[in-house]
Amino acid sequence: MFGWEFPPHITGGLGTACFGLTKGLVKHGVEVIFVVPKAYGDETREGFRLVNASEVSLDFTCAETREYMEKIQFLEIGSNLVPYLDPEEFERAVETGLKTVKTETSAVFSKQYAFCGKYGPNLMEEVSRYSLVASSLAATNEFDVIHAHDWLTYPAGIAAKKISGKPLVVHVHATEFDRSGEHVNQPVYDIERQGMAEANLVITVSNLTRQIVIDRYGVPPEKVITVHNAVEPVERPELDGVTKHVKEKVVTFLGRVTYQKGPDYFVEAAQKVLKKDSNVRFVMAGSGDLLNRMIRRVAQLKIATKFHFTGFLAGPEVDTMFAMSDVYVMPSVSEPFGISPLEAMRSNVPVVISKQSGVAEVLQHALKVDFWDIDALADAIYGILHYDGLRKMFVRYGKNEVDNLIWENAALNILEVYNKAVIN
Repeated sequence: MFGWEFPPHITGGLGTACFGLTKGLVKHGVEVIFVVPKAYGDETREGFRLVNASEVSLDFTCAETREYMEKIQFLEIGSNLVPYLDPEEFERAVETGLKTVKTETSAVFSKQYAFCGKYGPNLMEEVSRYSLVASSLAATNEFDVIHAHDWLTYPAGIAAKKISGKPLVVHVHATEFDRSGEHVNQPVYDIERQGMAEANLVITVSNLTRQIVIDRYGVPPEKVITVHNAVEPVERPELDGVTKHVKEKVVTFLGRVTYQKGPDYFVEAAQKVLKKDSNVRFVMAGSGDLLNRMIRRVAQLKIATKFHFTGFLAGPEVDTMFAMSDVYVMPSVSEPFGISPLEAMRSNVPVVISKQSGVAEVLQHALKVDFWDIDALADAIYGILHYDGLRKMFVRYGKNEVDNLIWENAALNILEVYNKAVIN
């Protein structure tokens, strides 16, 4: 299994999903070798082997490695691509990178490479080098199936398949259309499409994403299987006594502050709610390219005294934030799945989610609105805050619902995909 991040060192839901899925597979008797570009030494390793790609030495005298190097094409892709940026931010990042970063193509062929493992200006270079490491690992390890998570690891999965001849399963947690709308970064789209084409089977995290994969990437429907994400059961009794330190109700947005997550709709809805009830505080937890724009908009709307920006939260900080929240809102424009509502419901917090999210397919006890309908979003928030019966219903039945959406069950569906890939 190839991933790009692993808890506690994560930037979003991808690392969380990989961890939960891996643990679930282990419970079903699957032996997992999880490869990550950079390991820090404090990762939780529960029944599986975590391989640090930065410690893998490449043997260029190996016939398989040389054969793969002759076929590799994406090494020539420019190294100044940074994901999750809007077109303007991307253009500025490229201009900055061209001035400050010098990419030595020959360095790709060094015998060992210490990966940064971050989303930086040399990202494409790291993706290419990671695939070389994958070819080396594929030649020296025993395994039955290759599982690659998201576009960053698709080239690694392809390399491992070419060397070993074993079936490749690619896992689509998000597409370039989710991240960038119609203004896709062509190199990323090309890697995604190649990964899906080379894969024996494609797993998508929702039917919403499945349809995008079929329509936008030309993948045959029979090759694409939906396996919904889940959440890790967590009991943290110490959070029962968490104090908010404010008398007002707290409404929380938690996620990347990017186009995809719809933070601007959250801000506009906040103003509408505050016009009706000033006894509310809004929290935007996260970082991203739209953060400064959101801060300016909050100032323009004159709601800054009721609005808080926490920056990126991770691990226990997320659970603590939910423990202080009265409502959780996810107004995503395009959300392949969205694990955070499950985490909120696990913490007895009622949620408002966009209909344009994959998680809306599996949740019954959540208020669902169109992301663009600010009035409906404000009404939903206001309703949960003011109608106690409504809140209690969502808390009670929502908690029961999410307790059944566990990774162990999702992993069983993944195992069925593996068996299908091996048989075919």
